[in-house]
Amino acid sequence: MSIRRHVKEGLWHNNVVFSQLLALCPTLAVTTSGTNGLGMGLATTAVLLVSNILVSLIRNFVSREVRIPVFVVVIATLVTLVDLSLNAWLHDLYKVLGLFIALIVVNCAILGRAEAFASKAPVREAALDGLFMGLGFTLALTVIGLVRELLGSGTLFAQASLLLGPSFAFLETTVVKDFNGALMMILPPGGFLALGVLLAAKRVLDARLAARRPAGADLAAEAA
Repeated sequence: MSIRRHVKEGLWHNNVVFSQLLALCPTLAVTTSGTNGLGMGLATTAVLLVSNILVSLIRNFVSREVRIPVFVVVIATLVTLVDLSLNAWLHDLYKVLGLFIALIVVNCAILGRAEAFASKAPVREAALDGLFMGLGFTLALTVIGLVRELLGSGTLFAQASLLLGPSFAFLETTVVKDFNGALMMILPPGGFLALGVLLAAKRVLDARLAARRPAGADLAAEAA
C-alpha cells in the first residue's frame, strides 16, 4: 500500500472516529477544547505507532491462540510509559486528561489495528498504518474540540502553552472577546452535538465527492 493510500485511509476514508465510530469514550470526554483533543490524540498516536511496529516485529513468534493477550500486554506497557512521561514532563496536561490516558489500553482502535493490520503486515506498512490512523484520530479529536471550544467560549487552543508547553503558545487564539457562548457545548451534551454535526457533514461531503467521481474510478483506486 502506498503512502498516499495510508494518508487517505487514516485521515479520511477509514478515520477512527468519523468512519469507524471507534474510541468514542475519549472522543466525547476530553474534547472540551482543541488543546485537550490535540494532547489526547498525540498520546494515542504514539501508542498506536509503536504498538503497530512491535506487533509486526513479533507476529511470527506469537501463536494465534495467545496473540490477543500478548498484544494487550504490549499496548499496556506502552500506555504506562506514556502515562509516566506525561506526568513527568507535561503534568498540567496529565491532570486534565487524567484517567483517560490509562484508558488508552482499552481503546478498541489500537487493539483493532494490531489484530487486523499490524499482525499481518511488515514493519514499514504497520508503522505507516499506525502513524496515519493515529493522526486521523488526532485530527478528529482536535476538530471536535475546536468546534466545542469556539461555540462555548469563543477561543481556540486555550491554555496550549500551559498544557502542551511554551512552544505551542502560537496556537492560542481569542476569536471573540468577552464571549458569552453556549455553555452546553463544553458540557457532555455538546460532545454529542458536535460529533453528530461533523459526522453528517462528512457523509454529505462523501456523497458529493462520490457523485463527481468518474465511473470506474473506485475500481482503479482499489487496484492501485
